Amino acid sequence: MTTRTARLFALTALTAASVMPLASHAFAQETTKSEATISVSGEGQSAVAPDMAILNFSVVKQAETAAVALTENSKALSEVLKALKAASIEDRDLQTSNFSVQPLYKHFEPKDGVYVAPEITGYQVSNGLKVRVRDLKKLGEILDTSVKLGINQGGDITFTNDKPEATVTEARKLAVADALAKAKTLTEAAGVKLGRVIQITENMQRPMPVPQGAMRASMMKEADSVPIASGENNYSVVVNVTFALDQ
Repeated sequence: MTTRTARLFALTALTAASVMPLASHAFAQETTKSEATISVSGEGQSAVAPDMAILNFSVVKQAETAAVALTENSKALSEVLKALKAASIEDRDLQTSNFSVQPLYKHFEPKDGVYVAPEITGYQVSNGLKVRVRDLKKLGEILDTSVKLGINQGGDITFTNDKPEATVTEARKLAVADALAKAKTLTEAAGVKLGRVIQITENMQRPMPVPQGAMRASMMKEADSVPIASGENNYSVVVNVTFALDQ
């Protein structure tokens, strides 16, 4: 064997040796990808009584000038805020929003087919207020007092939970247990064995606000007290679990 032939033979052997591990790795990957699996979904729900209410209402005032409307609005809202703080509502739970000053127009029909521009007759000032009530026993009293002091629009109530983590954890456990039960039923019916968990994904649904119809402030003024039913908040978790199959 010549020196040149020997070198060529050695190079060929070295190349083959280096390719074999790559081929083995590719084969192993292909084997893993073709692993038999089963995917199921599970749902868990857990309910808890709300411990906090969120109120959204507004003070709306109208006057001939924007300055007068703003003054009347600010005065009414100040009285409401004062009463809320007297009811132990903390500053962190009070937030003004959706402040606006808008002109009020009087519209006219066209005269002889000619457009007639609307005329400004006054101004409306609206100032929204978002309130978190952490003591639900005070909710009815707070609504009643706020309306009598100047709240005249809104009245939406959303019941929620300040710290729902424990309830969500329970829902997660129930969801995984539900998925596992479904997987066992399917594999037993198919005559195969359930293997390891390959992947778990979660989709958590926040509870819908407890139905509590928005009460017009003008109607609430006629009531001596506001009845409140808080119900329960239902937390729902859906998990998708992929299992390997032992064949």
